[in-house]
Amino acid sequence: MSDSSRESSPLREVTPLSLSEIEEINEEAVSDKTIKALLQKEIDLKLEIEAVESEITVLEKSLNKDNEEEEQDLEEFEAPEWCVPIKANVMTYDWDSLAKEVQFDVIVTDPPWQLATHAPTRGVAIAYQQLPDVCIEDIPIPKLQTNGFLFIWVINNKYAKAFELMEKWGYTYVDDITWVKQTVNRRMAKGHGYYLQHAKETCLVARKGNDPINCRHSVGSDVIFSERRGQSQKPEELYEMIEELVPNGKYLEIFGRKNNLRDYWVTIGNEL
Repeated sequence: MSDSSRESSPLREVTPLSLSEIEEINEEAVSDKTIKALLQKEIDLKLEIEAVESEITVLEKSLNKDNEEEEQDLEEFEAPEWCVPIKANVMTYDWDSLAKEVQFDVIVTDPPWQLATHAPTRGVAIAYQQLPDVCIEDIPIPKLQTNGFLFIWVINNKYAKAFELMEKWGYTYVDDITWVKQTVNRRMAKGHGYYLQHAKETCLVARKGNDPINCRHSVGSDVIFSERRGQSQKPEELYEMIEELVPNGKYLEIFGRKNNLRDYWVTIGNEL
């Protein structure tokens, strides 16, 4: 065939066959059964894609509804009179100036850990930007505390990294707290996980230097049973426990949110 005839001949557009069309194919008329197998696989993959897309649509609707409810709650929210909210990018905030002014007895942080995959596990909605480990590692927590406790929330695949960070920052692991999530009816609030359904979160407790002044011992419990509330909102019982552990202390929360602002706490985050 000449070049001119090639240019004038239109390319035939290949249209994928439907499931019914494939079923009507006469195997005897197909010289290579592999072709039919591939076509069948194409249909199977399309069905799987449609199922995933349908599930994503349902999750997006659910997330939008939750966000609307949370926004409505926050519109009606009034900050505690004696809280100190600082709206700032945690990665660029002037931590040195803060450290010169005050050393904290207790620091609480809920880092936006980066999941093992960019796609959340089924049923999990991520409403804030995730940060790679190196960014979390760069937060100068050691400068903010001479003696005191660090409470750091972790997700399942970041336990090892959290212990690594504690050691690098100069802390020693001393305890951990389990939050068992409950519904409004006091039933276990299960969420979807990769292998097992998740109904709890873990907060690791570490200490730097010596116990803060006025520190008490054997307070509270290492298990909190509390209702699951807003997006990433932690249980109020944790803050009450901290205030019982170190009364009249100097408290700081990093990556804080409006729904966890408290009197006499400094809260820093870009979602305040």
